[in-house]
Amino acid sequence: MIKKTLLTGLLLLTLSSCVSKKIYNDLENKYTDLKKENNNMADELESLRKTKTEFETENASLKSELAKLKAERDKLQTDCTATANNLKALKESYNALEKNSSEALTSNMNKNRELLAQLDTKEKALAAEQNRLNKLRDELSASSKRLSELESMIANKDAAMKKLKETLSKALNAFEGKGLTVEQKNGKVYVSMENKLLFQTGSWAVGVEGKKAVVEVGKVLAQNPDITVLIEGHTDNDKILGTLGGGIENNWDLSTKRATAIVNILAENAGIQKKNLTAAGRGEFAPLMSNDNAEGKAKNRRIEIILTPKLDEISKMLNDF
Repeated sequence: MIKKTLLTGLLLLTLSSCVSKKIYNDLENKYTDLKKENNNMADELESLRKTKTEFETENASLKSELAKLKAERDKLQTDCTATANNLKALKESYNALEKNSSEALTSNMNKNRELLAQLDTKEKALAAEQNRLNKLRDELSASSKRLSELESMIANKDAAMKKLKETLSKALNAFEGKGLTVEQKNGKVYVSMENKLLFQTGSWAVGVEGKKAVVEVGKVLAQNPDITVLIEGHTDNDKILGTLGGGIENNWDLSTKRATAIVNILAENAGIQKKNLTAAGRGEFAPLMSNDNAEGKAKNRRIEIILTPKLDEISKMLNDF
């Protein structure tokens, strides 16, 4: 029986060695695609903030132009009043000079006609400016409304991520001081777990204490189905020597297997949508600290669970502008 078990184990090790390169390549390609998607989402978020700034600039410009148009309208109204007063004075003069010579009378009549024409022109100009002012006021109101809606949506996303961060911090309070941190930055929430909480050296099997922490994360994620979850595995720069745990080719391979192990635990929670989960291995190439000392290497050996809000609604709103 023991001999049969040993033969079975050797067969599994051989099969694992044969396919590990393919798995690694598949996961590496998937990670590259997801990293590109993650970068696109970050660029999109930055673009949204730039759009917000542009809307604020446009809003200020429209307000300035509105004030200018109001000033021009007031000037036209003043000119119109002055012209009307002149017309009244000329009418009075006309009555007084009615008995004068026909030449003088004709001259006054011509002046009256000119003044009437000027008054009509100014009234038409005033009406045109008023229509333009009304149109600009409507455009400003619509722009302000869209800007307010966009700001509200972004604020709601930030508030939701802040609440998510607080919920995670509370749920993971028992693991404080054990190599686990929760922070919010760049519109995302990062849950970082050092390997001392999760794995033995060279292994991707999650320990009992580490699994408890991952399960707690899963409970929170099950209550937030609109969150995209990227699990990244990270290592130090120590090279893989010999055969570890059934065959690990390099740090890329090890970090990918560890990220996949975390995904598998999260996937056990039926409340989590599996399409929101992605595993990626980053090997030694995204260190937090220098690998020149043991403390730095310990910090670099970690799993990062990156939680990103979906931006579909904001993107649709921008496309409707």
